[in-house]
Amino acid sequence: MNFRRALSSDEPEMNLIPLIDVLLVILIFLAASTSFTQTRQLKVALPEARAEALAPEQLIDIAISQEGLYALNGEYISVDNDDQMAQALEAAGQGHSDPGLRINADAQATHAAVVRVLEAARQAGIERVFFTTQSRP
Repeated sequence: MNFRRALSSDEPEMNLIPLIDVLLVILIFLAASTSFTQTRQLKVALPEARAEALAPEQLIDIAISQEGLYALNGEYISVDNDDQMAQALEAAGQGHSDPGLRINADAQATHAAVVRVLEAARQAGIERVFFTTQSRP
C-alpha cells in the first residue's frame, strides 16, 4: 500500500488573461472619466475709461429694500406705477444739468422692483445709472 501522495508534476501557474482584462477595463474607465478641459479665451480689447467722477450733488440716490420699498435721497416715497416713479426722479433731478442715478438695491430685493426704477429713469431722461455693490472680504 502506497499511502504517500503522489507529487504532482503540475506547478501552479498564473493565468494572465483575466489580469489583462481587468487592467483594460480600468484603463478604459480612467480614459472616460478624465476631463479634457480646453480653456478657450476670446481676445477682447477692453475699452479704457476716462470718465470723471460725478459730484455727489449730481447723483440721485434711490434705495430699494427687500420688501420693495423705495427711498429717494434718504426719504421714503410711495409709488404705485412707473409714471409716479419717473415724476419723483424728475423732481429730484431738477436743477442738475445731467444727473446720474445711483441704485442701492438690497440683495434680496425683487427683480421687478429694480426694473421699475430703471424704466422710470428711462422715462425721466436719466441716462447714467449706477449700481452700488459691496466688495467681498
